[in-house]
Amino acid sequence: MIKKELINQIAEETGFLPIDVRAVVQLALDKIVEAIANGERIEFRDFGVFETVQRRPRIGRNPNNPRQIYHVPAHHVVRFKPGKIMKQKVAAARNA
Repeated sequence: MIKKELINQIAEETGFLPIDVRAVVQLALDKIVEAIANGERIEFRDFGVFETVQRRPRIGRNPNNPRQIYHVPAHHVVRFKPGKIMKQKVAAARNA
């Protein structure tokens, strides 16, 4: 699903205009990105948690030339941990 499909489905179910739904969805996404960039933890109950974690520095290798070694510095990445209900629904859908 892409953002446009999500917006159209929400607009259809709520009766709001797609342009209004698009503004709200985009504002919500912008606020989530802003909070994560500031190091905040974003938690949506039953959906999941977005947070930043720091990866340790490590040594990398070129898969085409294993002798070529390079250093990967420590960096921050976004991690998503799904909530309980999401895990259950995904597992049920996969088992069906």
